[in-house]
Amino acid sequence: MSGPRVLWCDNHVLALAKPAGLPSVPDASGDPSALDWGKEWIRRNYSKPGEVFLGVVHRLDRPVSGVLCLGRTSKGSARLTAALVERAVRKAYLGVVAGDPGAGGELEQHLLKDPHTNRVAVVEAGRAGAKVARTRWTRLATRGGRALLRLEPLTGRSHQLRVACASMGTPLLGDLKYGADRALEDRSIALHSHEFEAPHPVRRTSLLLRAAPPRAGWWDLAREVLESKPAAEADHSLAQAPRGWGGQALPEGTEPEPPRDAAAAATPAETRLWPGDHASCAEAEA
Repeated sequence: MSGPRVLWCDNHVLALAKPAGLPSVPDASGDPSALDWGKEWIRRNYSKPGEVFLGVVHRLDRPVSGVLCLGRTSKGSARLTAALVERAVRKAYLGVVAGDPGAGGELEQHLLKDPHTNRVAVVEAGRAGAKVARTRWTRLATRGGRALLRLEPLTGRSHQLRVACASMGTPLLGDLKYGADRALEDRSIALHSHEFEAPHPVRRTSLLLRAAPPRAGWWDLAREVLESKPAAEADHSLAQAPRGWGGQALPEGTEPEPPRDAAAAATPAETRLWPGDHASCAEAEA
């Protein structure tokens, strides 16, 4: 399993593209986590002595890949978390499912999690402990008995997208917990956090992050669909240009400067943006 890729780093935010199989935060397994990796990356590249602060803003399930946003300061963490609570954050996932659920729609479900089995069930409205989950989905393409979906969680419930796909009779590939017939080779599930857009915690700007789908074969259709769209083609071109530490494109032949607050080393090869990754901080509308 490869390590994360750095999508964006400034004084208040660190955004990673997390590979499937890596826990977002330390868990009972004792395995290294994306949070651990991020702290070590900051310590090494910013020459930070002592303990490095990174705040957890949201999490991705261990078998899920894609954009993971962390706060580099308490202010950054608190404001990003507040934006999530206020539903000012837009998230979009890609999922590959077995079967075809149709063209698209919006699901409203009441979900109840069993903490002993770490499994979520759809229950009747009004059930004690149940929480409303709303999911918007669109079918992007089909091939070979599978469908590629764009999934937008309008709420932030545990396993929400996994349950939504399963309840339509089209479980995510590899998701044995929710009805898949077989595991994927790398033990991941075919769910990828593709886009994350939020108000920047300090600037009057909108931070847009996009992580390219993994290179595993079950994501081939997703890459084809994204590369065939005009907007995706523009992002593909941008991602191949030289990048600064904040994700901005640089003139050809220009090397990224180190972070302003440290004489950091060059960006490690494993953290360079892939074609299809994107990071920008555009001025927000008044």
